[in-house]
Amino acid sequence: MLTDTLNRLRIHIDEVPIQLANFSEAELIDYLPGKWSRKEILGHLIDSALNNLKRFTDAQVTDGPYLIQSYNQNKLVVINQYQALPLAHLLSLWSSLNRQILVIIEAIPGDTLAHPVQFAQLGQFEVIQKTLAWLVEDYVVHLEHHLKTLL
Repeated sequence: MLTDTLNRLRIHIDEVPIQLANFSEAELIDYLPGKWSRKEILGHLIDSALNNLKRFTDAQVTDGPYLIQSYNQNKLVVINQYQALPLAHLLSLWSSLNRQILVIIEAIPGDTLAHPVQFAQLGQFEVIQKTLAWLVEDYVVHLEHHLKTLL
């Protein structure tokens, strides 16, 4: 069911470090118009991986729908000091987290992919219900959205 999604994630894990190695330090720390720097975008993807790693594991052991908790993206990028860290450190962390995400996703039983997950849109009271399979796909789609800017 998630074969294409997993294959896309594998390709990104292999290719992103190679592609980012082509940027100079100045290109990595320069702010993009109205956006984070490339290092900060990569840091945001690290935060996304950390949060989703927990979601992918917790959703499998939760009785009833798993409630997705949001996190403060902008503050985490600052707190984690991604802008000041060496690219090799950031890539190692991002790659390792995503390799572990692959391990977890590949081991999810098919019926567990249908487990309900819930979240509320920012500023709205309505709770939206999806599945764990949707959450996995959304993680990779989110990653790909940011890779368009990053690379």
